[in-house]
Amino acid sequence: MPGRHITDHQMRLFMALRRDHRIEAAAAKASISRATAYRIAKSPQLPSQGKTPRGRRRPDPLGDIFEAEVVPLLQAAPGIRPVAVFEEMLRRHPDLGEGVRRTLERRIRAWRAVNGAEQDVIFRQVHEPGRLGLSDFTSMNGLEVRIAGQPLDHLLYHFRLAYSGFEHAHVVLGGESFVALAEGLQNALWFLGGAPLYHRSDSLSAAFRNLDADAREDLTRRYADLCSHYQMTPTRNNKGLAHENGAIESPHGHLKKAIHDALLLRGIRDFDDLDAYRGFIDEIVSRRNARHGKRIDAERAVLQPLPGMRTSDFEEVVVRVSRCGGFTLRKVFYTVPSRLIGHRLRVRLYDDRLDVFIGATPLMTLPRGRAHVGGKHDQVVDYRHVIHSLRKKPMALLQLVYRDKLFPRQEYRRAFEALVDQLSEKQACKITVELLALAHDRGCERELAERLGALLDAGQLPDIVALRTAFAPDPARLPSVSVRLASLQGYEALIEAHPLEDVA
Repeated sequence: MPGRHITDHQMRLFMALRRDHRIEAAAAKASISRATAYRIAKSPQLPSQGKTPRGRRRPDPLGDIFEAEVVPLLQAAPGIRPVAVFEEMLRRHPDLGEGVRRTLERRIRAWRAVNGAEQDVIFRQVHEPGRLGLSDFTSMNGLEVRIAGQPLDHLLYHFRLAYSGFEHAHVVLGGESFVALAEGLQNALWFLGGAPLYHRSDSLSAAFRNLDADAREDLTRRYADLCSHYQMTPTRNNKGLAHENGAIESPHGHLKKAIHDALLLRGIRDFDDLDAYRGFIDEIVSRRNARHGKRIDAERAVLQPLPGMRTSDFEEVVVRVSRCGGFTLRKVFYTVPSRLIGHRLRVRLYDDRLDVFIGATPLMTLPRGRAHVGGKHDQVVDYRHVIHSLRKKPMALLQLVYRDKLFPRQEYRRAFEALVDQLSEKQACKITVELLALAHDRGCERELAERLGALLDAGQLPDIVALRTAFAPDPARLPSVSVRLASLQGYEALIEAHPLEDVA
């Protein structure tokens, strides 16, 4: 076509077509003009062979400084970034200009390709079925997931089989820890129905953080015992070398993108509770596993059989209940029924809960709390544990350390703040404590909170007498019902009056 240069491919095509066609037909089939065809027929030289190298059209702005100043910098500091070299050159030569940055970066890249240091090579591996499973954690905070309106600070434990691509994910509320690894790994293995020969994890550096030598040794031993229970050989990649865990590091990104896309399709990132969010994650992972169903079935057939039962996926500690009606564990204060004051309790720490025992008798399950990032202590408080004592000392509510955690719902906190603003502190504390006691005694925590919210929105203060009347009768005013049991002699008289006849 006019105005366009002929390529080597067009010329080779024309010369091949000319063997069987007239010159005009061969030119048309090669998309060149007839005049061009006659010209190149006389001089069968490829267009690329006839071009002469184009020289520079303007002076080289780096000609005087690259070899003299840039190269010595690259040799003295092999890891220096090109942008740092550029900024240094601007400092030395203010008249250089901002427009040469890309030119300098390309020239540094070309110099390093010829004279730079050797780089690490990634050796891709052949994966055999049933041989290797991998575990790792990845942060999910960037997805901005919320539970009941509150941001969820969490990680995702991710397990994957290297051969088939089978995946399992488990939401982790705390940081990387042995408990989270043990729970997530065992959930994955029991869902899969077998165990691989080798299990690879990272160096568990986050789990080792702030531990002394004995605690680190204990954690290492427990990890080895966990793998031994499933007849897996534990392996770890070298610290800081994520590419050694490449069979799971790259799928991290794919899984997080799939979750992000699913959240966009869902329209909202808020879930009613943690179980709903975990179900959402399980559904996404199941869909991803369905794509590799045949490979997963093939690998499942060669996995090692599972043992008869799971091993422990918790930490166990012994605590003592103080006079404050609770115990402190990992910088978190937990309340328990006051009858346990002075007792020693066994506590099993899971990632999301605490199972509390006295001796071998299970007592209760408490939600697990986490200390604040700055090291400040936190509290997990159940008002039912302390309300009977608080009724005796209602003024203790005013400066209570865990007052904000005592309120089971925001409406109770709002009621307390409104009462403090309009009544004396003594009256406010007494009415608030009575509201909590009413919620406990009558079992109407949610209903009472809704009533309080409506009153506060209308600008009214709660009337404890009216609320007691509204929520079930006062047990003290219930009538006393006396039930008289019938005498057994009456039944005997009935039997005598109507003797049983023998059945033939």
